[in-house]
Amino acid sequence: MRRSDFPIFDDSELIYLDSGASAQKPRRVIEALDNFYRTSYANVHRGLYTLSEKATSMFEGARTKVARFIGAESTEEVIFTRGTTESINLVAHCWGRSFIGSGDEIVSTIIEHHSNFVPWQQLALNVGAKISFVGLTSEGDFDRAEFSRRLNKKTKLVAITALANGLGIKLPIKELIEEAHAVGAIVLVDAAQSVAHEAIDVRALDADFVAFSGHKIYGPTGIGVLYGKRKLLEEMPPFHYGGDMILSVSVEKTTFNTLPHKFEAGTPHIAGVIGLCAALDYVAEIGLEKISAHEAKLVKLLEERLSQIKGVQMLGPRGKHHALVCFIVNDLHPHDLAQFLNEKQIAIRAGHHCAQPLLHHFDIVASSRASLGVYNTEADIDALCRGIEEAKRFFGIC
Repeated sequence: MRRSDFPIFDDSELIYLDSGASAQKPRRVIEALDNFYRTSYANVHRGLYTLSEKATSMFEGARTKVARFIGAESTEEVIFTRGTTESINLVAHCWGRSFIGSGDEIVSTIIEHHSNFVPWQQLALNVGAKISFVGLTSEGDFDRAEFSRRLNKKTKLVAITALANGLGIKLPIKELIEEAHAVGAIVLVDAAQSVAHEAIDVRALDADFVAFSGHKIYGPTGIGVLYGKRKLLEEMPPFHYGGDMILSVSVEKTTFNTLPHKFEAGTPHIAGVIGLCAALDYVAEIGLEKISAHEAKLVKLLEERLSQIKGVQMLGPRGKHHALVCFIVNDLHPHDLAQFLNEKQIAIRAGHHCAQPLLHHFDIVASSRASLGVYNTEADIDALCRGIEEAKRFFGIC
C-alpha cells in the first residue's frame, strides 16, 4: 500500500510483520525530526527569544492537532507522556490513589497488556481494593455477559483495551463505557493498539481517560498521549514534580501550574511531539478508513492461509481479528519459528506479548504474532505462510 514511503524498505527484502510492537517510520516523520533538530530546536515555554518561541509554537500546535485527532474538547485535556505505559501509571497513581480505597472495586480483563493490568493489580493491593478480571467465552471471544456481571455500585474504575494485542479482537468500547457509567464508574481505555487502525472520538465515546503511544502510529518512540476529562484532571494531584509544572515556589509553599502543564514536569520530548504531529498528518493524509480496509483485507487473507496449514491454531475467533493474528504451530516453539523466519527476512513477534494472563487462559506460554501496517502486502502474507510450511519441514513436523 505505502511501502515506498518508508526508507527502511529501500533496497531491502524485509517483510515487517511486527507493527503491533512498534510501527516503522515514514520519511515524513524522519524528515520532520531531522528538520526540527537542524533548524528549530530550543527548549519550550520559557525562552524569550525567537527560536524558543518557534519551538513552543510547534510544540503546542502539535497538541492542538492531537486534540483534533481524538476529538478532545480542549488542548488542556491532552497530556504528553512517554507512552501508553506512563499514561496509565499516571492515572493509577494520581487518580487511583486519590479516589480508590479499601472496599472499592476495579474491573479489567484477562486480555489486557501488562501495562493496563499490573498498575491496577498493584493499586488494589496497596489500597485494599478488589480487582476482578473479565474472561473469554468458549469461542475465545470477550465475554460480554461476564463484564455486565462484574459491574456493581462498588465499581470505581473500569480499565479496558480497545484492541487486544495478544488476541486481535476489538471490544465494544462505547457500550462498555455506557454500562460502566451507569454504575458510577470511571473508564480508562487503552488505545495503544487501536489508534493506528481506526478513528477514535473521545467525546462520542464519553471516555474518561484514553491512552496511546506515538510509536505504534508511525511516530517516534518515547512519546505518548493521555487524554482525560478536564474535571478529572483538575481533581488529580501532579505525577512528577519539577520545572514547568509549577506556578510559584517558595520555602513555605508550591503552587502548581494549570492544565495540561501540571502533568508535564521538566523538559518534554519536544522532538517526539513534533514527530508525532508529522505521523498524525501522514495517517490523516491516507485516511484511517482506507488503512482499516487495507488491513482488513490482509487479515482475512492471513486467516484463510493459516487455516490451510496443518497444525496451526489461531487465538481468538476467526473473522474477528483486526490488524493482527496470534497463532501457534503444534510442536514448534514460537521462538524457533521466529528465528527461522528471520533468516528469510520475515519479522514476526514471538513470546507472551506482555499478555501472560491471556496465554494462561489458553494454557500456553508463548505464541507467534503477525501484526500489520500500511506497508504490508498480500505478498507478505504469502511469504509468511510459505515460511511456516518450510519451518515445519525443517524441524521435521508433519
